[in-house]
Amino acid sequence: MNTAQSTTFLARLESMANGRHPVWLQELRRAAFQWVTEHGFPTAKDEAWKYTRVAPILAIPFQPAEPGMNRRLSAASVERLAGDYGGPRLVFVNGYFAAELSVLEGLPPDTQVTKLATLLRADSWALEALFAHAFRAQPQAFTALNAALAEDGALVQIPAHTTVEEPIHLVFLSDPGATPLVVQPRALVLMGAGSRATLVESHVGSGGEVYLSNCVTEVVLEAGATLDHYKVQNESTAAFHVALLSVRQAQGSRFAAHSSALGAALARQEVRIVLEGPGAEVALNGLYLPRGEQHLDNQTTIEHLAPRCTSRELYKGVIDGHGHGVFDGRIIVRPGAMKTDASQTNKILLLSALAQVNTQPRLEIFADDVKCAHGAAVGQLDEQAIFYLRSRGIPQAAARSLLTYAFVSEMLELISLAPLRAQLELLVAAQLRGLEVAA
Repeated sequence: MNTAQSTTFLARLESMANGRHPVWLQELRRAAFQWVTEHGFPTAKDEAWKYTRVAPILAIPFQPAEPGMNRRLSAASVERLAGDYGGPRLVFVNGYFAAELSVLEGLPPDTQVTKLATLLRADSWALEALFAHAFRAQPQAFTALNAALAEDGALVQIPAHTTVEEPIHLVFLSDPGATPLVVQPRALVLMGAGSRATLVESHVGSGGEVYLSNCVTEVVLEAGATLDHYKVQNESTAAFHVALLSVRQAQGSRFAAHSSALGAALARQEVRIVLEGPGAEVALNGLYLPRGEQHLDNQTTIEHLAPRCTSRELYKGVIDGHGHGVFDGRIIVRPGAMKTDASQTNKILLLSALAQVNTQPRLEIFADDVKCAHGAAVGQLDEQAIFYLRSRGIPQAAARSLLTYAFVSEMLELISLAPLRAQLELLVAAQLRGLEVAA
């Protein structure tokens, strides 16, 4: 890593590391910023980052985002970029809550869906363990930066035995204008025992604007809680997106995550799942579609700590042009996690001779009496299938598009939220048309 480049990058952000905050948050921010200063940013020598170079991020003179920097936005423009799913919606522009674009209606009693800024400035220790966990559990440069610099974000707290019928929508919209900005989206999600909810995260930007969206989402599920979590990453084609989703699950809880990665010049999504209680279940589904010069990196870790837990993981990628896709998935079965049932699959379709993929599904088993499987498959479109379609009068480009869409449709069918599935079908179809035009 270029030390001078890293130092210059941090110097532009350092002034934001201090502010009017309670003692615990000031101490956390100082510790997190100091950690980045001492350890620097990851390099190719770091196993989890060997395929993703951060030098292009550090080379850009990013400025920290501040409140009120957003240009005029309307509810219609937010819905055009992020969709409308009919439930409560929190909108954050450049990392800061935008009340005029948000809708907070129809929530059950005692359910809290609100901005973090007010709570972070309050003289209370209630959020310390939650806000600090992602950084302290497994520190790395970008998670530390978020802990040091995030000034706002979303807090979603569902009381025990409460069902939220409508999906909760968190929109993180980057709108930097001519100045490249660093934004720090943050979300804390607390699911009480036996509660149920659906959460959608939309990370979006418009045009070819340059920015870095450095995101952290922390989810805690108490016993018997159920959460369906959807993430749509459709950032600007010139943007950078680095994200962490950290989930802790108690006994009998159920978590299903559906990730769709479409945008950004470079994006890296890390998912950490810890199954802490017996009988917990998790399903991770992911779709990534790099094209042109896009680089989309998926890092997942599912850690089985307790017995009788189940994990299912399916990621699919379609790569064209000079696109580069990465999948690095780990399933770890700790001692004592007997009766674990885990499977992991990564399937990749290459549409170009110049497309690149690195896939590494891994199992680490330290317990007996478990059922685990993993695998990866990389291939191209079936030329016989293309010939068959062409023999029925379908043009070659359309035939390729049909077969490619059939490959990804399995992932779309797993999305049970109908309005989101419809929107993603349109986005994916448009992306695949772009792939075929490029081909």
